[in-house]
Amino acid sequence: MPFFEIIGIIAIVYYAFYFIYPWFLDCDLNLSLRETFGQPIETLRGKVVWITGASSGIGEHLAYVLAKAHCKLILSARRANELGQVKEKCLKVNPHLQESDVEVMVMDICDIDNHQKCFDHVIKKFGKLDILVNNAGRSQRAVWEKIDLRVDKELFDLNVFSLVALSRIAYGYFEEIGHGHIVVTCSIAGILGVPFSGSYTGSKHALHGYFESLRTEKQNKNIPISIVCPGAIQTPFLSESFTETVGKKFGQVTPHAKNKLSPERCAHLIAVAIVNHVDECWIANCTTLQLVYLVKYYPNLARVVLELLGPAFLQRLRDNKVTMPVK
Repeated sequence: MPFFEIIGIIAIVYYAFYFIYPWFLDCDLNLSLRETFGQPIETLRGKVVWITGASSGIGEHLAYVLAKAHCKLILSARRANELGQVKEKCLKVNPHLQESDVEVMVMDICDIDNHQKCFDHVIKKFGKLDILVNNAGRSQRAVWEKIDLRVDKELFDLNVFSLVALSRIAYGYFEEIGHGHIVVTCSIAGILGVPFSGSYTGSKHALHGYFESLRTEKQNKNIPISIVCPGAIQTPFLSESFTETVGKKFGQVTPHAKNKLSPERCAHLIAVAIVNHVDECWIANCTTLQLVYLVKYYPNLARVVLELLGPAFLQRLRDNKVTMPVK
């Protein structure tokens, strides 16, 4: 068989594999392989992990996964009562943890002037920090041209600038001690343009820019940067989502849907990404994964496909309904 025919067959098999196999996955192929053949989550035992946005959703459930792995945890958010409940459950899922192993630290992530004080408290409490998980953030539902610019600024303060400011403190510390790990909860919206979430999508693209720049600039294998990109996860995000109006929340109940991953499954996969130092991972249902592969590797074809699918389809894929009316 001629050489170029062999190369052609290999190429066809390769692309067919990437087209077919993700239909059976809930994360990208690399992360799936790491889940099966990589380091087990239990390898994180004894690590000190700080999770922001830990009072609910992905951050809450990641705390439970890491508690089972015998990590020492700092749980941060604005809501003290909810953080206390998360701590109690962490101690229940792993009775071997001491109460002092899980620290509740109420914190407004947007109060950047308070970041150093909070960071110093973590070091004083545990003597070190191994992993910072930047998980704080909120989503959005709004018509693009009607968004008040003040909403953009408020959303970027929460989703971007607060995370960058805290990570700069953490990275300086990690460089001093010679190791560490920064994890950023981004979104599939940081890869493709999501309708009716203009400010949110922009903020998630910005996170990719900031932290990919950091990774490229430092190229420090002792301080990995992991960008985690979940798709539709079954968390109560809609009620707190930004809108186009300053101070107004979307206020809708997030419906239960089969096409959404459970927060438990998402948290497990994020822990897999952390322990295996994955640079970037995608966590979503198979349809969303196929769209992401299309956007990343076949952008011209993706534009045609997205136009054919339309914004209503993409809304149903994310919210299990048409959340915002399509004209």
